Amino acid sequence: MKTLPDNPHLHHLRQQAKELLAGLRDVDPTATLADAQTTLAGQYGFRTWPELKAEVDRMHGRADTADPSLARAVADRFGLGTVVGPMRSLARPDDIGRRWSITTDRGRFTVRTMDTWLPIVDADTDVALQLAAAAAGVLLPTPVRSRTGEIIESIGGHRWRAYEQLPAGPPLAPPVSAAVAHSVGGVLAAIHGLELPVDRISPWHAARLSQLSWADLAARVNSSTASNAKAGDTSWPAALQAAVPDLVDLDSIGRDEPVPEPVLTHNTLGPAQTRLDRDGRLVVLGWEHAGGQPPAWELANALLDWTVDPAGRINVTGARALVAGYQDRAGRLPALELASFRGALTSLANYVFDQVQAASARDAADPKPEDRRYAERSVRHVLSRLPTRATLEQLLNAVA
Repeated sequence: MKTLPDNPHLHHLRQQAKELLAGLRDVDPTATLADAQTTLAGQYGFRTWPELKAEVDRMHGRADTADPSLARAVADRFGLGTVVGPMRSLARPDDIGRRWSITTDRGRFTVRTMDTWLPIVDADTDVALQLAAAAAGVLLPTPVRSRTGEIIESIGGHRWRAYEQLPAGPPLAPPVSAAVAHSVGGVLAAIHGLELPVDRISPWHAARLSQLSWADLAARVNSSTASNAKAGDTSWPAALQAAVPDLVDLDSIGRDEPVPEPVLTHNTLGPAQTRLDRDGRLVVLGWEHAGGQPPAWELANALLDWTVDPAGRINVTGARALVAGYQDRAGRLPALELASFRGALTSLANYVFDQVQAASARDAADPKPEDRRYAERSVRHVLSRLPTRATLEQLLNAVA
């Protein structure tokens, strides 16, 4: 599910909806801006555009501000210059930590905590990948080392890293236009073409991290919800139960097939990690999860993330453009087959499990209402947008 920034602006949402409309019209030429707005609202976990607008109005101006002494300490440690404004949060905490924006006399920087980061490769390796990708023409925010040459520094009880900020628009939303999809394919090919070695496939993509069956998980959630009088939205446990057959089927895809050799790559190159700069060029963020994937797996993952809309409809034009962008840059394509989706589906299974666990924990712990709303929206969203075997087969046919 897409996450609103801490200080959302309706202008950015309108921009996202206009960009999304181009991709929707590749699928359905009669699509309207209202269709794009409704689709975008769904990607943020809301049923309608007015509901999304109301949430933006509620959240506007509510970004957190860091203690000025912390801002100065972070800026000093990383040599960012003299702080000239408040250090403000950019988004709610994610699986790594929290992102903040800091402005100094040298410009604007993004700094983020790394308190809950579970590295697949170490920070030096992910920075080496970023610098190699930048040298190959991939546009990305330059990572900043500290004055002592470290990538991550402990400051004020948190672990921090820093990046230069690039002027860019809001995150992209699928399905994207053919032009953007072509750029995505080119970026993937550029990264894969580096052929940087890695010792393993990312654990998130290699295997389910829980051995609990989907049926047992659904039974556990239903039992917990039934016994918890303070449970919030009780519709999502039923959605999980209904999704069990599809989740089991997706788990089986590619399970017994040989695994290709991985390369060091971005590993999470989806719309949430990208922006368009003022010239319409793709900017790639979120390199902290860099790790190993076979090129075919990441290419298949990109097709699923970038060219399928929430209703499961495929932007055939966009899918073909993405593959063409890859081939134009690499001169060839990795062989794509149903088993190529194994990494994407394994990653999705791990994400679904985590979201279900988070929503269950929110119910049990009786947290802040805002945290509960977010957890419930997130799990409803992912369960309502699971791909099917038929969708994957149609994607392969579209680019064959």
